Amino acid sequence: MENPSFKQAVAFITLGMLLISLNDLIIKKLSGAYPLHQMIFTRAFIGLFFSLIIVQFEGGFQILRTSRPGLHMVRGLMVFLSNMTYFAALAVLPLGHATALFFISPILITALSIPLLGETVGPRRIAAVIMGFVGVFIMMKPHTWRADDVNAFVFFLPVLAALFYALMQILTRKLSIGSKPSAMAVYIQMVFITLSLAIGLVAGGGQYMGLSDNPSLVFILRPWVWPPLGDMPYFAVLGVMSAGVGYSLSRAYSCAPAATVAPFEYVLLPLAILWGWSFFGDIPDMFILIGIVLIVGSGLYVYIREGQKRVAPLSPSSGAQSRAP
Repeated sequence: MENPSFKQAVAFITLGMLLISLNDLIIKKLSGAYPLHQMIFTRAFIGLFFSLIIVQFEGGFQILRTSRPGLHMVRGLMVFLSNMTYFAALAVLPLGHATALFFISPILITALSIPLLGETVGPRRIAAVIMGFVGVFIMMKPHTWRADDVNAFVFFLPVLAALFYALMQILTRKLSIGSKPSAMAVYIQMVFITLSLAIGLVAGGGQYMGLSDNPSLVFILRPWVWPPLGDMPYFAVLGVMSAGVGYSLSRAYSCAPAATVAPFEYVLLPLAILWGWSFFGDIPDMFILIGIVLIVGSGLYVYIREGQKRVAPLSPSSGAQSRAP
């Protein structure tokens, strides 16, 4: 008989990926009208309310006490930077393309665990890491770049987001033993609110928009706008989904081992491609499909080998949570 905990884990991780894909869809839809930091602030403000409710179910406000506030702040900063760089890429790249590039994250975690955690990685996993980077290189389509093409850097944004996420997960391995998932989610939401508000105070008037005509930078530097009534439900949904993702992924990773659950995160990729095709008419070309195969294949191999070698679990929450805490 199949383990019911495994079924619950698959159900919650699938729900989490669905919510993340819808989160990305809404942010891409709104990227032409609102600044990124305004959307992150609003989402985190609403998400914090629901995260605090979940804290009550996991032990009350006392679980928010921590002896390592500095590391939690650094971890929150890594999540914030991961969000900013990934969502900035969404203003330009198709959903499926950006999502696939971001899935280099488990490969980066393996690579960074060698110098930062002192973990031993065998030659087969090193080969998988190299193959994943080859997939990223193919998806970046360097043959299409021109010396004066400012937008070429946009291809690096999801990879940079994955790097920040990988650093966050390295910190999560150190912090998750003494902190509950809901408490860690609250810390992240508070960092999001603080940093996005700070950016809004500095650049929220739109005074720096003239520095570049690149859509990703314009997305970040655009002035704050009070949403019309028709757009307010989108912001409310973003906040609710932010808390929903955190709960779904925390439940998934509490029901089954991380190495067992994590491969199901890749259900996000076909969802992203589906929404990109349905709402924006984006169809992956040959280079993107080849890169997807290499990145997904390498990532799945890394997850499987981590499970077999019994490496320390990735975290009580998944990589995708870095984009929707």
